[in-house]
Amino acid sequence: MQDPRAGQPAAAEDLVDVAKLVTAYYAVHPDPGEAAQRVSFGTSGHRGSAFDATFNEDHILATTQAICEYRAAGGIDGPLYLGADTHALSEPAQVSALEVLAANGVRVMVDARGGYTPTPAVSRAILAYNASGPGPSKSRADGIVVTPSHNPPTDGGFKYNPPDGGPAGTEVTRQIQDRANDLLADGLKAVRRIPYARAAAADTTATFDFLGSYVSALGQVLDLPPIRAAGVRIGADPLGGASVAYWGEIGERYGLDLTVVNPGVDETFRFMTLDWDGKIRMDCSSPYAMASLIGRQHEFTIATGNDTDADRHGIVTPDAGLLNPNHYLAVAVDYLYRYRDGWPGGAAVGKTLVSSSMIDRVTEGLGRALLEVPVGFKWFVPGLLDGSVAFGGEESAGASFLQRDGSVWTTDKDGIILALLASEITAVTGQSPSRLYRDLAARYGAPVYARIDTAATREQKAALARLSPEQISASELAGEKITAALTTAPGNGAPIGGLKVVAASGWFAARPSGTEDVYKLYAESFRGPEHLAAIQDQAREIIAAAIG
Repeated sequence: MQDPRAGQPAAAEDLVDVAKLVTAYYAVHPDPGEAAQRVSFGTSGHRGSAFDATFNEDHILATTQAICEYRAAGGIDGPLYLGADTHALSEPAQVSALEVLAANGVRVMVDARGGYTPTPAVSRAILAYNASGPGPSKSRADGIVVTPSHNPPTDGGFKYNPPDGGPAGTEVTRQIQDRANDLLADGLKAVRRIPYARAAAADTTATFDFLGSYVSALGQVLDLPPIRAAGVRIGADPLGGASVAYWGEIGERYGLDLTVVNPGVDETFRFMTLDWDGKIRMDCSSPYAMASLIGRQHEFTIATGNDTDADRHGIVTPDAGLLNPNHYLAVAVDYLYRYRDGWPGGAAVGKTLVSSSMIDRVTEGLGRALLEVPVGFKWFVPGLLDGSVAFGGEESAGASFLQRDGSVWTTDKDGIILALLASEITAVTGQSPSRLYRDLAARYGAPVYARIDTAATREQKAALARLSPEQISASELAGEKITAALTTAPGNGAPIGGLKVVAASGWFAARPSGTEDVYKLYAESFRGPEHLAAIQDQAREIIAAAIG
């Protein structure tokens, strides 16, 4: 249910008490016997709040020690790139992590400018190091990003990127999570730690210019001169996040007409407008969180937003306001595969199975292969690394793509290049991304897409995650024959942890929430809102019959 203040500026009563939050980080100790207070890695690391004992110093000490042991067991002896975003809990967590990393003798690279570090800058640094120099015996780098992404200001987050540069897969995070919880249960006795002053001054602690290295390489992944030549006016809003210093440097280095719309950083994020539920959330795909930038849409040719670790993007145009993430992904795919002549001819288009089928139709129109995978950017990592996937995108406004010569750029989501790509598209084609989407809709059909949450008990959620196609007795979906009932992804055969049902003009997918007693219901129709509603109604019936 939408909050009546959604899209309105935050008020004093909406702001977090930063001093109390940071105090709770150090003073509150989780109970390892409580499942909710244990370390839990989701699709993007461990997240929680210090106030409810789900993100506290004990969690970070245990998780960092577990990472140290994981990398030692795996022979990962290169530098660990350590980055953090602008959330209030990120700096304390970064300090805690460094104390453990230094005590374990890990070579750590922290930001040379003492600034904030976007997720794609960490991924890029890992890959650049691991690509330099010959020989199988060469040391390998990895990284940690301290960020809860777009989550509210009360939250903290901690994610590990192994040597492939992308989000750690389940087989890695399960090891780290389980070891961290063992350490918590044992009172952190096996955690090695030294005081911060010693850790910062340790021989193993060094600096790395994340910003300079990332910005100087942008010409390898984007065609920037046409943006300057066309005079595209860019408004970039970091939403108070880690990309704040990056955008100014990008504009200066490449001579772009670029305005950093909001250059301020404030741990309360008091400059935000409230999201759909009345919370402060730096979600650049939400029209409520992006209301301030949308209100300025006519000031710029292209306006963009990023979440706090800059792995997501939001695109605003004068003629359409904020683009639906699925719509922009379809435009990006169509443009990139037509204009990147250095990309491998057989490189597939990667999408998650809850992303729009418009991407399927665009991909077919391009004569390219489609790689449809479960939710989670980690599934695109192997393909981006070897060039067999040139573009990987998620419906939640996260994506990355290959460099212009067909080599890897990042294996984690990069909201900065997706935001800049909107200006490149405009400059090269002379059309806004929103106009180009209307052209695609005229060619392939105009889908209607929605995601809603439906109440479910823990037992029902567990049953949903275990479904098999044989449990689906329905033969039609909203008047059309069901062509597929999937519990594994077509692209790689991996379990989707739920169900997807497909018909000619629409589909639905259902996945249990990892944090709430609901399941997420995604649905899309190419026949309009009424057909979409019919799909959603029948989806609930199909799921209820299958899970009881």
